[in-house]
Amino acid sequence: MKQKQKYIAIFLFLLPALLLFVGLLIAPIIMSIYYSLFDWNGLRALDPSNDFVGLKNYATLFNQRIQFGSALKNAFILAGLSVFLQLPFSLALALALGKKIKGERAFLSIYFLPVLISTVVIGQLWLKIYNPEYGILHTFLRALGYDGENIRWLGDQSIALGSVFVPTLWQYVGYHMLLLYAGVKGVSPELREAAKLDGCTDWQVNWNVVIPTIKPIIKVSVIFAVTGSLKSFDLIYVLTNGGPMKATEVPSIIMINQLFKANQYGIGSAIAVLLIILCFFFAILIGFIFKERDIYGKK
Repeated sequence: MKQKQKYIAIFLFLLPALLLFVGLLIAPIIMSIYYSLFDWNGLRALDPSNDFVGLKNYATLFNQRIQFGSALKNAFILAGLSVFLQLPFSLALALALGKKIKGERAFLSIYFLPVLISTVVIGQLWLKIYNPEYGILHTFLRALGYDGENIRWLGDQSIALGSVFVPTLWQYVGYHMLLLYAGVKGVSPELREAAKLDGCTDWQVNWNVVIPTIKPIIKVSVIFAVTGSLKSFDLIYVLTNGGPMKATEVPSIIMINQLFKANQYGIGSAIAVLLIILCFFFAILIGFIFKERDIYGKK
């Protein structure tokens, strides 16, 4: 009887969290899947018998009008830049700050500060920096003797996506740095000392001791970087709204336009479902890549 009461108590304590999880995550996903199967504008009552189109909305995404494939390619480019540029930079900062340098706490606060600022504010800040007339970037280029007024950072199709990534790098490098820094500080000092007694340099200690130890933290950072790039919206929306000529358009911008401008709730829901699937797929794939092996080489 006591055991049964214990299980009942556990269930009652977990019930509020379970209801929130189902109501805020599971239910919206199920509703998105349901609505993605209909041609519905979101304004009138849904008529399942007449509005059902099956998987037609998913096929419509890749036609010439919507160009979802091009937007998805931009998201993948941002994900690649995040993994191969942002994360190594964050890791280098974490390793440097983890060595107990002078002013360590101050540097942590400075690097993490952009994470606390509103994305809209950051977007407006970088619009001023990129401004071809009075922006600090063009002022700096002119001081070096280069006519930077000919460069349209957010208006040139060839460089717009890279220009959008720079504020993203600036905003979130401190976030990943803090995650990795916590892992670096958690590495046993005995392991470091043992490696140094064996004649390892600081670089060899980091490569052979610290980085393998914080592999689970690196995995989490990679998952956050990839899924965050696939879901990216707010900063790009403020900077370019997907322009010029869809050069910086990402799936989330198409989804918002289809939902609230074109009143195509079926197509917008289909995009949401595909983003959910992609995020889960890459989270599982990255987890598999980083999966640890035991001492016998078995997974």
